[in-house]
Amino acid sequence: MARPIKWRRIENIPTVSAFVPSDEVSSDLVANTLLFEELEAIRLKDLVGLEQEECAIRMEVSRPTFQRILLSAREKIADSLVNAKGIQIEGGTYTRNICDVMCTTCGKKWRESYENLKNIKSGEYLCPTCQSNTIVCIEDKTGRFCRGNCWRHGQNRR
Repeated sequence: MARPIKWRRIENIPTVSAFVPSDEVSSDLVANTLLFEELEAIRLKDLVGLEQEECAIRMEVSRPTFQRILLSAREKIADSLVNAKGIQIEGGTYTRNICDVMCTTCGKKWRESYENLKNIKSGEYLCPTCQSNTIVCIEDKTGRFCRGNCWRHGQNRR
């Protein structure tokens, strides 16, 4: 069985999706692709100034994984600056939030991304075990329901 996707939690979606060197006017500009989670790692570590452990906690990844994401982002940015390449921001394995959910039919509990919760709300998302669509948000380890960007935020908080 394949390993499930490990979502990287991001808090900020950029309003700009590309940067190009100002002297470049060519339509065939070479660009590096910076993933959303790489941009988030740069934002948390270099702009906000958090320690790596706190950054990893906020992105809900391990510290070594955060380090790999950060190094990849810095390498792409350095390559773009030194070699006059553009930067395209897109893709990755990211989510705006991760919520604890449960199937009320079979009782299976798992963590799901915010993006899939939109499908849960519409009844289009099915339990991976019993294929039921009776999936609800449940309290997380801190005793809270979905946070921040979840469609149920504010409806079920204590």
